[in-house]
Amino acid sequence: MVREHSRPGGTDAPARPVRGVGLLTRVERALGTGTAAYLPGDGWIRLTLPLDDGGPAPLTLDLVADTVRAPHGIVYLLPGGGLNFASDFFTPGGDNLAHHLRRQGLLVVGVTPREDAARAADVTAGFGLAAHRRDLAGVVAALDSVLGLPYEYAGHSAGAVLALDAASHDPSERLRRVLALDTAGPCAGALAERAAEAREVYEEQLARGVHAADPGLAALVARAVADPSGASAVPWPPDPSRRFTHAGLAHFALIRTSALPGPAQWVYRQGHGAGEYAFGATPAEDRFALAHTPLATWHAATSALGSGLVPTALMRDLAAVWAGDGKAYGIAWERIRCEVVWVNTELGRGDEPRGAELIRAGGNERVRFTTVPGYGHGDAVWSRTAATDLWPLL
Repeated sequence: MVREHSRPGGTDAPARPVRGVGLLTRVERALGTGTAAYLPGDGWIRLTLPLDDGGPAPLTLDLVADTVRAPHGIVYLLPGGGLNFASDFFTPGGDNLAHHLRRQGLLVVGVTPREDAARAADVTAGFGLAAHRRDLAGVVAALDSVLGLPYEYAGHSAGAVLALDAASHDPSERLRRVLALDTAGPCAGALAERAAEAREVYEEQLARGVHAADPGLAALVARAVADPSGASAVPWPPDPSRRFTHAGLAHFALIRTSALPGPAQWVYRQGHGAGEYAFGATPAEDRFALAHTPLATWHAATSALGSGLVPTALMRDLAAVWAGDGKAYGIAWERIRCEVVWVNTELGRGDEPRGAELIRAGGNERVRFTTVPGYGHGDAVWSRTAATDLWPLL
């Protein structure tokens, strides 16, 4: 994951002493077990630090610090399934959610899970939600011992479920908030039944030794950019003897994600991105457009991925949380005592407030749930207008 290596005081370092350099150097000295990379920017500096603890693959921390003022707190950014910090929160490069939170006076700490640096053979049945939570707790404890600042958990998609689960196990008075961005808690009715069916599918995959999968979105988007009019290998719904174009298939997968095959695609109300897709007389005549996040941004995000793998055990546990029946995995909603800000998108995870309601039912009134209209799942972090339409809600 780390491609460049430069340290404060080297040729890439700022010309004058700045607050962020000293803070990140302290963190590296306290936690560093791998090759660190420093990237200075305009008013900020980023440290990428793999934490090699002898496991099958390292956790990777990305810390983004302001170079003008000291932080008043820490935000732990937890990416969605198959994503990493750079793809989920540091895209687009010029204006992203990490910088938005840094400007609020927070030290940004991205925690990229082990599977991002792993090969498929490295992923085991132990890569479930509890293992991700323990890894996060270790990072939080280590940084707390060095910095002693108040902190919050912020996650997107599967990362938001991890944030909520972590909060249910974290009694620290320094934990101030959870920011849950476009995620699903326990569902109701038919959706809960579909979640239970999905959990069983993943349990069966684990029993067969299928421990990870690559959703394939990165390759899909890359082909759409490199050869948009070329024929894909996927049948075209109006005439299965024909094939989607590469550009058509990528846009269909992004806009109509819920129509794709798979045990968990139903969790999207429509898709990864808001937009319109209309079939034409031939695949080449299909008409499509993304409403908020351009394909170039999707390409930048997916190009930043590591392995892109999603552990089957993680998917099983997510499906168990969605089912909400206490089988295989569950979150103790009543143990979440900090403030919770939960923001969903209409076309992503939708208006599903039951998780927030369960937190309130446990006696925590500091819970706010909002659904943003017209946005898809990935638009919440990558849209050109998220900074004005959505991030202020956080």
